Amino acid sequence: MNASTSLETGVKALLEAFRTMSTARAMSDLFEANARLTSKYVHACSRGHEAIQWATGRMLEHQDYLSAYYRDDCLLLSLGMEPEELMLQLLAKGDDPFSGGRTYYSHPSLNREGLPRIPHQSSATGMQAIPAAGLAMGVQYREQQGLPHDREGAPPVVVCSIGDAAITEGEVSEALHMSDLRELPIIWLVQDNEWDISAHASEIRSHDASTLAKAFPQIKAMEIDGADAEASMNAMVEAFDYVRNERKPVLVHAHVPLLGHHTSGVRKEWYRDDLEEHSKRDPLVALRKRLLKLGIASEALDTIQTEVTEAVEAAFERAQGHDEPDPATLAQHALAPTTITEEVGNRAGTDEEHTLMVDCALHAMQEILADHPEALLYGQDVGGRLGGVFREAATLAQKFGDQRVFNTPIQEAFIIGSTAGMSAAGLRPIVEVQFADYLWPGLNQLFTELSRSYFLSNGQWPIHSLIRVPIGAYGSGGPYHSSSIESVLANIRGIKVVYPSNGADLKGLLKSAFYDPNPVVVLEHKGLYWSKIHGTEAAKVIEPDAAYRVPIGKGRMVTEVPAGEESTCTIITYGRGVYWSQAAAAEFAGRVEIL
Repeated sequence: MNASTSLETGVKALLEAFRTMSTARAMSDLFEANARLTSKYVHACSRGHEAIQWATGRMLEHQDYLSAYYRDDCLLLSLGMEPEELMLQLLAKGDDPFSGGRTYYSHPSLNREGLPRIPHQSSATGMQAIPAAGLAMGVQYREQQGLPHDREGAPPVVVCSIGDAAITEGEVSEALHMSDLRELPIIWLVQDNEWDISAHASEIRSHDASTLAKAFPQIKAMEIDGADAEASMNAMVEAFDYVRNERKPVLVHAHVPLLGHHTSGVRKEWYRDDLEEHSKRDPLVALRKRLLKLGIASEALDTIQTEVTEAVEAAFERAQGHDEPDPATLAQHALAPTTITEEVGNRAGTDEEHTLMVDCALHAMQEILADHPEALLYGQDVGGRLGGVFREAATLAQKFGDQRVFNTPIQEAFIIGSTAGMSAAGLRPIVEVQFADYLWPGLNQLFTELSRSYFLSNGQWPIHSLIRVPIGAYGSGGPYHSSSIESVLANIRGIKVVYPSNGADLKGLLKSAFYDPNPVVVLEHKGLYWSKIHGTEAAKVIEPDAAYRVPIGKGRMVTEVPAGEESTCTIITYGRGVYWSQAAAAEFAGRVEIL
């Protein structure tokens, strides 16, 4: 390519940038001008961030993945989304392509052919970082295992876009740590406008994103002026080329002005004294000056801005005419439908010897991993050296390799939240939280991300996630290794919780949980693993065959009451409660039904 061709290509790209950035700016202006309508719906715009967002979006290909944040409307436009589509979400219309009117503006979820895929992420600051790292880990796993990606093209890149205030979130650090540790193919785009809501960087951060990146030696760090479209374009070309070819992480720290309000409900003039300073760095003004210097006529640029303003206004009129969501659809997509609705396989098995409950679980994992290359197991201490603190993963790493069964850091949030990204990559992750007592750091991801993905993406992003959790009092665990947390989990809509009482049910439920297209938490009572507690011998069973499945949500009759018996009661229970109930029922023979 000669110099004139290169210049021509560069000018063409910058004109494309000017059109896209002007479109985003026209949308921001229109939303402000129509505040009486648009302020009903909380929203934030990209005003001031447009250059780096355009430069990022133009590099994303259809096989790539994006985890956006709530100020990324210009990025979405640069992908090829239409203004009207974004406005449908702003106005919470039923035809909103991201959520069917269920979420805020610029909270995208997209699984559309021809465009990069955007898994669901919540509005909670920085919470998309862990699922994005899990997605990159899933992309890497497919490549390590020789599993083809489901879309043609160059190796996929994952982009996670976050604001500068998010870098102080502990979960963002967990995600950065894992991307560094495992050298994941991900671009961390940090858009730094120096503001939280009303808190300035100088009072809430001891470091910026570039400084933070130095703690992670495998992450290539780039610091740029994100208000300069040309510099942003060159930087993102470099970042994408590096990740696409080297398959290692990059952090792009882009300095940008915040020219709009924090959100529609928090006005900049209430608290900021740097508005004039930020206005001098307006990326659209700077780009116009650059194009004029490159020989583009002022009239041509005026024409572009007139065209996009008219197009945006027409799109807004059309968007307002779309139907509101049908209230009858409110309950749709709470849970994805499962195919396992009946008990199948041989529960009785063919062995002569009884099998411990913990070994029934181990054998279920062996069978799943043997049959499904898309399955992998990870968590604390499940790797080859120990195979789980209860030996519930013993020998699995030796049989299936360290890429499929591996240890993680002590990061319960990552263990749970990464499964959302793994699932988006087409995998079937199985993870373990070592003790129920320590699930709490992961509860944010379980509740905020996993449980809501299918519902808030309007059915686009179900999450396959099997989360194993040893639970309950046993031995000398004390207050930190004996918790029973099922009552909390059972109140989270959008997940399933099972708590088996014997090896047959545990094996059958683990299989069903693996195939279920929803997050499933399997609670496994430590006291039943080896049937060492008096009265729990029945937790040991003749192991069911490999085809055995127990449908989630159906109970089993443990003890029946003879027909016609009066003065009876029914106990509905689970886990070790079955054995307590049996002991109590022995005092009232024939009068207590246990389900």
